[in-house]
Amino acid sequence: MVVDPAKLRIVLYPEPVLRQVAQPIAEVTDEVRAVAARMIELMHQAPGVGLAGPQVGLPWRLFVANPTGEPGDDRVYINPTLTTAGSNTAREEGCLSLPEVTVEVIRPEAATIRATNRDGEPFEDSAGDLLARIWQHEYDHLDGVLIIDKMSPIDRMANKRALRALEGA
Repeated sequence: MVVDPAKLRIVLYPEPVLRQVAQPIAEVTDEVRAVAARMIELMHQAPGVGLAGPQVGLPWRLFVANPTGEPGDDRVYINPTLTTAGSNTAREEGCLSLPEVTVEVIRPEAATIRATNRDGEPFEDSAGDLLARIWQHEYDHLDGVLIIDKMSPIDRMANKRALRALEGA
């Protein structure tokens, strides 16, 4: 599948690709690097702190993140694996594919990620707080999991109107 990065846009729920399990990227090519660069642009334009392949319509195991919003802090994660640690903390999360929807999500406070960078080099990193939460949120996207899957009954009621609007009801 040939991808024109210039045509990539953030897709919105209930787009089916958001529920697919993303497939591993066989090789880091110029096309993959161009897609990652476009995803970084879209993330900054939105603005957001992370964006996964399925959110731009690609069932690829790829996400980008930037916890600070500074251009020098853009990060690319290809074929990531994630392990979590620490006690669970609750924090409100939003999602670029679910505008106007916010959900209190309980996640472990720390994580370790193993991935390949845009140069095709494997790496490992550990983080806590916001960056660990971003990794977990974007990793969920790679498995077809959305924040609405983690809603409490109160969140479901609070977001009912926004979800109906997205679903076209």
